[in-house]
Amino acid sequence: MKMIRILLTTLAFAVSSFVYAGPVDINVADVQTLAKNIKGVGLKKAQAIVAYREEHGLFSQIEELTKVKGIGRKLIDKNRDSLFVESKEINIKN
Repeated sequence: MKMIRILLTTLAFAVSSFVYAGPVDINVADVQTLAKNIKGVGLKKAQAIVAYREEHGLFSQIEELTKVKGIGRKLIDKNRDSLFVESKEINIKN
């Protein structure tokens, strides 16, 4: 009986990790994280987000995602509660 309880608990934790779509910092999230946590974004759009970020630098606000091809305001509004921008570039001047 104890073994069944342990198995069920482990299974519950495993399933909950797949279901959870928590807040995502769009400046540090990788392709898989973006695709998994942003509704309406698959691997192709997630790759476009990362490519844009690498080419143009970090986002200063989530609305800048509209500069990425295939990302519109509706998609941002639908995901607003699960997106944030915390990481910022540090510019060091000599």
